[in-house]
Amino acid sequence: MIAYIVPLALLAAIILMSVRVLPEYERGVIFFLGRFQTVKGPGLILVIPVIQQMVRVDLRVITMDVPSQDVISRDNVTVRVSAVLYFRVVEPDKAIIQVEDYYAATSQLAQTTLRSVLGQHELDEMLAERDKLNSDIQNILDTQTASWGIKVTNVEIKHIDLDESMVRAIARQAEAERERRAKVINAEGELQAAQKLLAAAAIIAKNPQALQLRYLQTLNDISTENATTIVFPIPINFLEAFQAKGGTHHNDDGQAGAG
Repeated sequence: MIAYIVPLALLAAIILMSVRVLPEYERGVIFFLGRFQTVKGPGLILVIPVIQQMVRVDLRVITMDVPSQDVISRDNVTVRVSAVLYFRVVEPDKAIIQVEDYYAATSQLAQTTLRSVLGQHELDEMLAERDKLNSDIQNILDTQTASWGIKVTNVEIKHIDLDESMVRAIARQAEAERERRAKVINAEGELQAAQKLLAAAAIIAKNPQALQLRYLQTLNDISTENATTIVFPIPINFLEAFQAKGGTHHNDDGQAGAG
């Protein structure tokens, strides 16, 4: 009885040690005597002890905070930039075989790529074109990590920190830009008003009745303001008539002559 029980117990123990259960988001990279054999999972799998080894690989999207990096922009401005990286393993065998630690390797590559890409742009581009920079960094990382079986799905620049002197300089620049826009808008308004006045003057010059109506409207506006002094606009041709009469005189013979 003992001769049968001991082998059966050993066989049962080996079977129990061989049983592995992998969830849906994990895969097992199987090595047979040190050589890559296959990728198994998810679900129930068997791994023969000693002869086979299994390395678990998580296939879910990994969120990695890229440490803050000191970056010198193309216009020689030093900024401190931090970012977040989203990636996942798409080929578990390459992630285990091609690189020692794919998480650490991706982190180091993200830091160097962040400094390299941002260093090629000026500060204004970093602040205004963040989406384009995110896309450029993602494409570079995705290309370089493809041989590791990794897919970089997204990169987001979180913060671009400036020193106090640069913040004050940007504030002055923004204020100067607002003043410039205000002056331009004011000049455009004056130009449009001058054009409208010129058009109105041309219409009135062609229609003397319109000028008389304008006189009456002006008198009406003055009378409604309770002013103590009322100014009557007198047509220029009316003054010219008086001047013509004052310029004539009579000589001693009773004949009129021009003075």
